[in-house]
Amino acid sequence: MNKAEASLRARSATTVPGGMYGHKNVAHLPAGFPQFFEKGLGASIWDADGHEYIDMMCSWGPIILGHQNPLVDEAVRQQLAQGECFNGPSSRMVELAELLTDTVAHADWALFCKNGTDATTLAVAVARTETSKRKVIMANGSYHGIAAWSSSPTAAGIPADERAHTIRIEYNDVASLRAAVSEADDDLAALVLTPLRHDISRDLEPVSPEFARAARELCNRHNAVLILDEVRTGFRIDPVGSWTSLGVQPDLSAWSKALGNGHAIAALLGTRTLEAAATRITATGSFWFGSVPMAAALATVREIRRPESQAILTASGTKLQNCLRTQAASYGLDVNVSGPPALPFMTFANDPGFELSAVWARAALDEGAYFHPTHNWFLGTAHTDAVIDRVLNATDLAFARVARVTAEPGADRLLRAG
Repeated sequence: MNKAEASLRARSATTVPGGMYGHKNVAHLPAGFPQFFEKGLGASIWDADGHEYIDMMCSWGPIILGHQNPLVDEAVRQQLAQGECFNGPSSRMVELAELLTDTVAHADWALFCKNGTDATTLAVAVARTETSKRKVIMANGSYHGIAAWSSSPTAAGIPADERAHTIRIEYNDVASLRAAVSEADDDLAALVLTPLRHDISRDLEPVSPEFARAARELCNRHNAVLILDEVRTGFRIDPVGSWTSLGVQPDLSAWSKALGNGHAIAALLGTRTLEAAATRITATGSFWFGSVPMAAALATVREIRRPESQAILTASGTKLQNCLRTQAASYGLDVNVSGPPALPFMTFANDPGFELSAVWARAALDEGAYFHPTHNWFLGTAHTDAVIDRVLNATDLAFARVARVTAEPGADRLLRAG
């Protein structure tokens, strides 16, 4: 372990529970992944010891225009010169609400908060207020944040009765969805879905049009609210809304991650029919009306909704996905590359424990490309064609490492890369 990294881990172990917590804890990754980072610029990040990596996680999604994007940083500087936290919001809030309702097809209004959990939980509160019902349907394996209603049955500190009104279904399974609606009976408040299946440790799966349309039809029939969780997908599939191309619009949608290009902001967007309910819920926080993240979001949305920006995401992601397939095949390796171009992922065949993925990701890290072995990756506009070429050099060497490991005697059960 490198010197600065080792020192920071030792110090953190004495002042932070477990030394680190949450989804960015590298205890979940192969040995050798850095925990601490000191700099980001464009498509690259640098760890505490100064090693550079091309960031194929985009900080787990928030960085969509690249680290230190000049347009966003200038908007932030201008707002900082005016101030950040006041006794009420600045005009940035109104401007951002106007921009989002102009961008997202179903949206007539916006509420702002700080992270994805805030936005999805506010959505459920609005749905329950509007319908005077309690039950919420979500898919097994889906992640909608850390609130009690959407928590895993194994989550510590959350009594089972706080999940009592959540019913789980299988994503893309219309029969499962209809059974859950029947189970909820006349107490169904909302159906909460991601635009595609992006559970951890599995191939990404596009929504079937039949499932999306069934979700909309069942909500209409049972006076329930359809909530689309765009926290991970927002602006990386379609800026106007990920299901718009299917002809399906939600009643509410939750947005965060890429909304502020790394600045802490989230939004709940809704239709006019739910506006009255949105005024009745408790939706507030000391920092929810901060002007700097809103200025960052204004610059981000204006840039990412441009066709030219969307074209970069599509072209770079498609090139990466196609070349990964070609590289793997050249080494005799069987992989499945899934997901939209800006949300790609890859798994190895016959690798249920993700041992090969761990070897591959660790090898790519050694060559300067930061991939996660079990979670989908993210692309941004800083992933230019030239950057993708650098990434592909790293991935080719990583495939070579996997090929060597699988050729070794006894390689049927690999240890995680170290």
